[in-house]
Amino acid sequence: MDFDEEFELEHLIFKQRKCRTCEKIKDLIDGYYKTRKGSGPSAYSYECKDCTKKRVLKSRKTNKAKNTWEYPDW
Repeated sequence: MDFDEEFELEHLIFKQRKCRTCEKIKDLIDGYYKTRKGSGPSAYSYECKDCTKKRVLKSRKTNKAKNTWEYPDW
C-alpha cells in the first residue's frame, strides 16, 4: 500500500466550513470572505458572507446626528 494511494488532495483541503454565527455549512470558496493572502483553509474567515453583511449593516453608524441638528436659539 502506497502513501499516495491512501490520501488525495481532497482529504487535505477543506471544501466546506460551518459558520460560527448562523451555524450553517457552506462552501468555503463561495460562502466566505478571504481574510489574508494564501490559498489554504486558514486564509478564509469563520463567518459566512451573509452573516458578515448583516453584522456590518447593523453596526454601521447612522446620520441621525446631522439630520437632527438645529440652529441654536440664543
